[in-house]
Amino acid sequence: MAPVKNGRVLFNEVPTGYPEPGKTTVYDESESIDPDTVPLNGGFLVKTLVLSVDPYLRGRMRDANVKSYSPPFLLHEPIENFGVGVVVRSENPELKAGDHIYGIFKFKKYFVANDAKQYKVLENKEGLPWSVYVGVCGMPGETADYAWQEFSKAKPGEVAFVSAASGPVGATVVQLAKAQGLKVIASAGSDEKVAFVRSIGADVAFNYKTVDTRKVLEKEGPIDVYWDNVGGETLEAALEYANKFARFIECGMISQYNTAPYPVKNLMKIVSQELSVHGFIVGSLRHKYVAEFYKSFPARVASGEIKYKEHRVNGLEKAGEAILDVLKGGNFGKSVIIVADE
Repeated sequence: MAPVKNGRVLFNEVPTGYPEPGKTTVYDESESIDPDTVPLNGGFLVKTLVLSVDPYLRGRMRDANVKSYSPPFLLHEPIENFGVGVVVRSENPELKAGDHIYGIFKFKKYFVANDAKQYKVLENKEGLPWSVYVGVCGMPGETADYAWQEFSKAKPGEVAFVSAASGPVGATVVQLAKAQGLKVIASAGSDEKVAFVRSIGADVAFNYKTVDTRKVLEKEGPIDVYWDNVGGETLEAALEYANKFARFIECGMISQYNTAPYPVKNLMKIVSQELSVHGFIVGSLRHKYVAEFYKSFPARVASGEIKYKEHRVNGLEKAGEAILDVLKGGNFGKSVIIVADE
């Protein structure tokens, strides 16, 4: 096979607000690779098929000296996130050509790796699209499943409120809560997204851009479980209408990622309502739940018990736009970059 351009997405500069495609990140085709002859040195060559775009990537676009729960991207190096690829060639006995693997991928069309233990071989007995394994059957689905099990303490008849409910995490939480017999209130950012959230079981769904969140919670609450994906004013509203001993699951605060933080003014509600507030990082829970997740969740998705929606972006060169869309709410469903076919 003749050498091919090995396109990649580089972190070019630290943004001050929203990341700008072509400025914060740059698509680069200066590298070439010959998949048939590139040295493996005991490793394996992977062709990237699908890459995930998630809100937390914004937090990695920072100065390398700023500490956080995830490492910063390095300037002028490829960004990375969860992906699925196929092994093209291998000198590693743990992997063979044709294996499909899931793990953290550089945003490159091809890459050589050495440590097979950093990747999970996907059996995909259900025949699901590979993109599902960076969505509802990957980190976003894990996030919803693990934290719901760990922190919700849900009881039938209770009321749950889920923000950003049309996204891959929120939509999964809506369905998990309904399966346990809860009344679910759900917010989303467009009428189309609201219709989708209703279609997967939410009892009360509303467009937070046109409907007052506080009025909805006052009428439909009080809430016993709040799954927070957005923070800011929505968190403040949830605190105001929380039931005694409610559980707040703090998954993300996307409303705060690109702007000055909103000062939540009623934090005393945590004391007066005796609330439990749980922040978490999915990797800290993975060891408890991962085996059962991969044993049962793909089958639940394949059967239609757990529904999902994808926002597919074709082409690695569009990664910058895909990241910006996710941060601004321009996507509808799990954002995935389709890098290549088999």
